Amino acid sequence: MGMPFRIVLYAPNPAAAQAAAKAAFNRIAALNALLSDYEDDSELSKLSRTAGTGRFVPLSQDLWRVLTRAQAIARRSDGAFDVTVGPCVQLWRRARRQRALPEPTRLADARKAVGYKHLTLDPRTRSARLHAPGMRLDLGGIAKGYALDEALAVLRTRGLSSALVAAGGDLVVGNPPPGKKGWRIEVAPLDAPGAPPARHVLLRNQALATSGDLYQRVEIDGRRYSHIVDPHTGIGLTDHALVTVIADDGMTADALATAVSVLGPASGFRLVDKERHAAALMARQPENAIELSETRAFRRFLEAGPRATSQ
Repeated sequence: MGMPFRIVLYAPNPAAAQAAAKAAFNRIAALNALLSDYEDDSELSKLSRTAGTGRFVPLSQDLWRVLTRAQAIARRSDGAFDVTVGPCVQLWRRARRQRALPEPTRLADARKAVGYKHLTLDPRTRSARLHAPGMRLDLGGIAKGYALDEALAVLRTRGLSSALVAAGGDLVVGNPPPGKKGWRIEVAPLDAPGAPPARHVLLRNQALATSGDLYQRVEIDGRRYSHIVDPHTGIGLTDHALVTVIADDGMTADALATAVSVLGPASGFRLVDKERHAAALMARQPENAIELSETRAFRRFLEAGPRATSQ
């Protein structure tokens, strides 16, 4: 999935720890082979190549789970989160390398193949159909969370419930470390002068996902763009922001963090509030001023310290 995964766990002995970690990493590798759009022979890439043929394609249980959850969040977010954004993501990756905006005609063509309503899932046959020619699915905003969930599940089946699995700013945790109330996690601050310092949350049996342009960004013609593509425009976000979402599972936290990044705090927080046990924090710099806001539910996870404005 283009990033390292890290596992922290508590085990009765080194042999149990090593065996469990190996099994969890093997599960992550297997999911990468299924869900990565970078791999030409992945199940996801093969599905994308059927776009426009009119065929329903049977799916593995893993891909079915991810696409089902993705479509549910796409509907609730009115397409702010949309795994069919692949054609625009491909153009944007090239734009970032070349430091030049995509050609308008190519962007217009790509946008014709984007839209979660172009993807149909049939629960009776556990299959999918991509209606529009040129569609390409991109699970970058949800597959990582699913891989984290599954890795933690592997550890739990081996009796190791006190564990943390992390990758690229996202993580899931099980029971707290021995003698602790929870896993103490630092929430990254916005990389801007005068930004509030890092804050910390305590988590147990939960997931946290961070989305923003902290590390992946590009400047084109004097304007800063994120690697996160708005499905409605096909262009990287220009709002300098960092979003943190806490949820019951990694897949939900991962997808919601992307959706809130696209929607902004007002609409994004309403979306998060509809998700059971979910909470969000957003730091942004729309102009020169820095804005820090949080959902009311986020407060219960924070250690003592300064609070943001609730939404």
